[in-house]
Amino acid sequence: MNKAKLEYIWLDGYTPTQELRSKTKVVENFDGKLESCPIWSFDGSSTQQAEGNSSDCLLKPVAIYPDPERVNGYLVMTEVLNPDGTPHASNARAAIDDDDNDFWFGFEQEYFIMDTKTDLPLGFPRGGFPGPQGQYYCSVGGRYTWGRQLVEEHLDICLQAGLNIEGINQEVAPGQWEFQNFAKGAKKAGDEIWVARYLLNRLTEKYGYYIELHPKPIRGDWNGSGMHANFSNSTLRNAGSKEVYESICEAFRPVAEKHIAVYGAYNDERLTGLHETQSINEFSYGVSDRGASIRIPIITVQNGWKGWLEDRRPASNADPYKVAGIIVNTVKNAEVEVEA
Repeated sequence: MNKAKLEYIWLDGYTPTQELRSKTKVVENFDGKLESCPIWSFDGSSTQQAEGNSSDCLLKPVAIYPDPERVNGYLVMTEVLNPDGTPHASNARAAIDDDDNDFWFGFEQEYFIMDTKTDLPLGFPRGGFPGPQGQYYCSVGGRYTWGRQLVEEHLDICLQAGLNIEGINQEVAPGQWEFQNFAKGAKKAGDEIWVARYLLNRLTEKYGYYIELHPKPIRGDWNGSGMHANFSNSTLRNAGSKEVYESICEAFRPVAEKHIAVYGAYNDERLTGLHETQSINEFSYGVSDRGASIRIPIITVQNGWKGWLEDRRPASNADPYKVAGIIVNTVKNAEVEVEA
């Protein structure tokens, strides 16, 4: 008899940063299709999502991927619902207004690999500091590089799972890395980042490491970690107009605080105006400007103002569902104003 292991993955209700949770459901004669994954439940009183006297929350499957590390295993990304089937307050995915998948997102997920024995990033000596940033970015060799074995294994299992990882690189600090993921559809983009994060965190269990998504886990002259959001829709991909791009960028200015509110906790420690960031209290945009809030890629300009934008403000611990959702809303509002 064929039995499959379905790993249901969801986001808990902790604040200011939600964490991943998962549990396994064993089913018989599973065909590997999303529609064959039943709605399941969990104890919301253990995840800050319900009270003990009414503790059941529902898990609605929304995406499925093969699990490369389990025999007959599948990774099932889910949304959390209330018992009556309505979206739970912690469920940001359900609020994304992109049912036609017109929005494309490319997230650049930065993170630190931490040693459980020292609670320091790999490459940081106990009781001291490594050399200043500069030599570590995209480096090779044991003098400047730590954690490559885990990073390479993570890339392999993500690709085996069918996630559209488009690249990896070491970042500017020891033990700091990045992977890039691209997806057509705001919800799908969020699904893939969360599943990639899940695989990364699970992988550390056998290495004696853990993943740190705090945007500034180490004080000092370091860039910190972000989750830059590259985005486009039909308008941006086909605009052919500098004025359209500037109008959309300007639409982000009056709602800058609303964006910052969902761009990750402790982001003020990273967005200082230094280290290729704009101050958290300012808003700006510019062509090829990595010190701006929103960068207009030079390729977009060279392609006749047809392409995408990069919001550089989201922190590494931000929820990609919330980031994508508010970007979609702001761009859509800007389009209404441009048409008017």
